[in-house]
Amino acid sequence: MSLVYAFLADGFEEIEGLAVVDVLRRAGVDIQTVSVTGSKNITGSHNIKLEADLLFDECNFAQSDMLFLPGGMPGTNTLKEHKGLEEQLLEFHKAGKKIAAICAAPSVLGELNILDGKRATCFPGFEDKLFGAVYTGEKFETDGNVTTARGMGVATEFALELVRVLVSSEKSDEVRRTIQM
Repeated sequence: MSLVYAFLADGFEEIEGLAVVDVLRRAGVDIQTVSVTGSKNITGSHNIKLEADLLFDECNFAQSDMLFLPGGMPGTNTLKEHKGLEEQLLEFHKAGKKIAAICAAPSVLGELNILDGKRATCFPGFEDKLFGAVYTGEKFETDGNVTTARGMGVATEFALELVRVLVSSEKSDEVRRTIQM
C-alpha cells in the first residue's frame, strides 16, 4: 500500500486538503495528514479546525511514496518557509519520487525549481511562480513524478488523478463510480 504525507498549516484550503485525503483513503491509500506548525491542531482558511495525524518530525520519509501540498493562504506560505519540508521536496524530486500540489501550492515547487521543464498548472495568478514550467492552465497535470492542479473546484478530480498515479486507472475509475463523478 502506498504512503502519502499531506502537509497542513494554518490557513490551508480545507477542500483541497481533505478531499484528497478522503478520496485516497477510499482507494486504500495510506494518506497521513502532517502538521508543519509544531501543533497537531490546525485551522483552515475558512476556520475549520482539525487535528493532524502527525507532526512533521514524526514522519518516516523513507517509507513515503508521495508528498502532497494543498493550497490556501497563508498555509502555502507557511509550507514554503518550512526548511525541513523544503529539504524533503528536493530529496523526493532528486530521487524521482512523487510530489503533488494544488492551487497556490505549485508555487512552492516552482520556487524550488522542481517544475523546470514540466507541464504544470496552478491557481490563476501564481503562474509567475512556476519557474521553468510550461504553464497549461488545465484542471490538473501529471508530468513525470509531479502532479499539479488549479484549485478547490477540481480537488476531487485531482484526487482521482492521484489514485491513478499511485494505484491504477482501474482503481481511480472504481472510486469515481462510487462517489458519483
